[in-house]
Amino acid sequence: MPEIGLIIIGDEILSSKRQDKHLAQANALLKPRGLAVSWVWMLSDDETLLVRMLTRSFAENECVFCFGGIGATPDDRTRQAAASALQLPIEAHPEAVAEIEAQFGAEAYPQRIRMAEYPAGSSIIPNFYNRVPGFSIRGHHFMPGFPMMAGPMMEWVLDHYYTDWVQEQTIELGIRIFDGQESEWVEFMEAFEARFPQLRLFSLPTIDAENRRRIDLGVEGIPEEARKGWEALKEEALRREANWQEL
Repeated sequence: MPEIGLIIIGDEILSSKRQDKHLAQANALLKPRGLAVSWVWMLSDDETLLVRMLTRSFAENECVFCFGGIGATPDDRTRQAAASALQLPIEAHPEAVAEIEAQFGAEAYPQRIRMAEYPAGSSIIPNFYNRVPGFSIRGHHFMPGFPMMAGPMMEWVLDHYYTDWVQEQTIELGIRIFDGQESEWVEFMEAFEARFPQLRLFSLPTIDAENRRRIDLGVEGIPEEARKGWEALKEEALRREANWQEL
């Protein structure tokens, strides 16, 4: 599975003034393609931090979706930080200029037109909401912080650049164990992973308001293999005479 990263940018996210919606939206777009998010960074709008982290990301990653900070106000610093991280000049992109002028006419100047300035060599990401494009460069795809814009833009990028990354869609199957301890299942889980290396095994313990424990034990993988792993979980629960149910 190729690694796909997300960089979510904005002081308002870190301060909890706004709740992030990009991760859930990205998962909804990736899952039907048999893909998944590998990692997420949430970063402030501090330009020094952005330059440092983007420099690292450009050096290490081949597919990253970046959300936020590409507007025209002084606190939007992502475009400038990307250019600095790549040691490239920032310049007006002719296609982006044309899109913004077509949308706003004379009102594109003097402020909105700044949103057409990207690191040299960028290509545009069409924005179907208001025609203010995002941009792509070196496997990094920069989009607005508004999910209603970023969702269709991310989908366009996936369809445009990553058609060969589509894989068989995975499924999750599991069981819920009541009144059990996670530690009681560790040896079984270790043996399970050795037996089914192609599956992702997960264990999610919870304690409710009445202090009752339960464990959601499950697997993720392509359907045929996931069902084999699921049967192994159920067989072990039956063998132990555990109190459980299918999820």
